Amino acid sequence: MISVGTRFGAAFISGLAVAGTVYLATGLAFFTANGAAAENLPAIAEYFLPMALVLFVLYSLAAALEINRFWYTAAVTGLVLGIAAAFFGTALGIIASGAEWNPEAMTFILASLLGTNLIFVVATIIAAVTVGRRVWAAIARPVHQPTTLTALVRAPSSRMADGELTHLDRVPVDAELADAQWEGYVAALQANGFETIEVPAADELADSVFIEDTVVMFGEVAVLTSPGAESRQPEIDAVRESVAGLALELREITQPGTLDGGDVLKVGSTVYVGRGGRTNAEGIRQLRAIVTPLGYTLIAVPVEKVLHLKSGVTALPDGTIIGYPDLVDNVDLYDRFLAVPEAEGAAVVVLSDDAVLMSSSAPKTAALIENLGYRVVTVDVSEFEKMEGCVTCLSVRIR
Repeated sequence: MISVGTRFGAAFISGLAVAGTVYLATGLAFFTANGAAAENLPAIAEYFLPMALVLFVLYSLAAALEINRFWYTAAVTGLVLGIAAAFFGTALGIIASGAEWNPEAMTFILASLLGTNLIFVVATIIAAVTVGRRVWAAIARPVHQPTTLTALVRAPSSRMADGELTHLDRVPVDAELADAQWEGYVAALQANGFETIEVPAADELADSVFIEDTVVMFGEVAVLTSPGAESRQPEIDAVRESVAGLALELREITQPGTLDGGDVLKVGSTVYVGRGGRTNAEGIRQLRAIVTPLGYTLIAVPVEKVLHLKSGVTALPDGTIIGYPDLVDNVDLYDRFLAVPEAEGAAVVVLSDDAVLMSSSAPKTAALIENLGYRVVTVDVSEFEKMEGCVTCLSVRIR
C-alpha cells in the first residue's frame, strides 16, 4: 500500500509539475504569438500566475485521491480543473488588480474560456494525461512487501489428460502420479518460505491446475486474464474469488482480448508478453494500459514455436533471460540471453535472490545454473510436461 506520506508527497510534486508545465507552456505560446517581444513577458507572467497557483492546489488534491489513475480519468480531470483554474485564477487576478467585481467581469471571465484562456485549458488536459500521471507513477508506485511469500496453487483435475494441446502429441497421463508430483511441487514451495493458498479444485476443468494462466501479479495489482482457449474461460471464476480475499487491487482483461499468464514474463520493470496462439493483440493492448501507469514497460514478442512465451524463456533472479534456442523465436529481442542445453530447463521459478525451482528433467541445465552461484531446487513435473506445462504454470507467486 502507498503510505500517507508518499501519497501526499507524490500529490504535491505532481501538482507542481502539472501547474509548472502548463504555466510555462501557456506563457511561451502567448509570448510567441505576440511577436516574442520581451516587454510582454511581465504581463503574460502576471496574467497566468493566479491560474497556475489555483491549478496547483486543485490538481494536488485530485492526485491525492488518485483520480488520475487512468488516462481517460486524467483527461476528464484535466478538463474540469483547467476550466476551474482558469475561471478562479482570472477572478483572483481581477480582484487583486482592484477592479470592480460586477456582471461585466463575470461575462469577461466566461468569454475568456473560449478565447484567451482556452490554451490554458487545453494545456492542462495534455499535462494531466502525460506529465501528471508519469510523475505520480514514478513517486507513488506501490511496493508490495508482504511479511510472508504467498503462492496460489490449484490441484489437478482427474481429467487433465483431456486438456488442450497445441504443439505436442497426446500421450497417456498418469493421474495418480500427477497428484503426487503436484503435492511435491507444493511442498517445495512451502519448504522455501511460501505460504500456499489453494484455489478450490475443479475436476470438470481439465487444465485448471495450470493456474498461472489465469492471473498475473504486478505488485499489489492482480490482473485476471482472459484465457485464449475457450475451454479455459471458466477457470477464472474461482481464481477471482480467491484473489478477492487477498486485499489486492483487481483488474481484468476482457473479451475480445485474450491473454494467458504463461505469456507474461516480468523482468524488473520490463514486461515481455508473447503474442501467440493464446494471447492476442487486444489482450496485449489492455494489459499495456493497466501496467504502464504502474511504471512498467511492456514489450510484445512473437511466439510461434511453443504454446506460451514462458515455455521457451524465463528469467534468473539477476534478470538474465534463459531459454532453449530451438524454442525461441528471436533471441535478439532480449538484452541478456543465456542458452540452456535442455528444453525442460528453459522454465525456472524464482524462489529468492539466490534460488530457483526447476524441473528434474533438465539435470544439465540445473548444473549450469548452479555453476552461476544459484541454489537449484528440482521437482518432478513430467506428467504436466506431457500437457505442455512446466514449473511456472503450477503456481502464481505473490511477493
